[in-house]
Amino acid sequence: MRPPIIGVLALQGDAREHLRRIASSGATGVAVRRRAELDAIDGLILPGGESTTIAKLLNRFELMEPLRARIRAGLPVYGSCAGMILLADRILDAPADQDTIGGMDVTVRRNAFGRQVESFENEVPIPAVGQCSFAAVFIRAPWVEQSGPDVEVLGRVSGGAADGKVVAVRQGGLLATSFHPELTDDGRIHSFFVDMVRG
Repeated sequence: MRPPIIGVLALQGDAREHLRRIASSGATGVAVRRRAELDAIDGLILPGGESTTIAKLLNRFELMEPLRARIRAGLPVYGSCAGMILLADRILDAPADQDTIGGMDVTVRRNAFGRQVESFENEVPIPAVGQCSFAAVFIRAPWVEQSGPDVEVLGRVSGGAADGKVVAVRQGGLLATSFHPELTDDGRIHSFFVDMVRG
């Protein structure tokens, strides 16, 4: 059986780090910028970056509707930080013209933890990926304000002013985190997603 082919949307954001992490998780990583590349993958990662810019580029490159169609057809997708915003059905604190891919029955608050200078790390317990907490890196990160009945909460912030805020969720083949696992040496989130794609 061939390794799964995991695409990383490479229109804007930190695609390179995700591609490295995919390779170490036993899958084949490819950058996705065109429709033909989107059609050839088994799963997709939406990286961090600027969610409004990524959405505009998806529309400009005529990838938004094909991506929505593939998600409806069952394509597994993982969104980190801006990727979480893009997968959300509803967004708070967003520009009036903010577009999303959608698919997850969640309400996400943009820049919920503050500005870039307020970036931080937090040990987030995520039992689905192992007993040890995940050393999560938050950069202008969102959080999940509300989630529907089919959404599984995987992780919450532990301690501090944001204690208990939801920062990792799954709904069927869609996975999202507020934080950037590609900026750590911990490959468990990517391995978890690769296993979702294999499944």
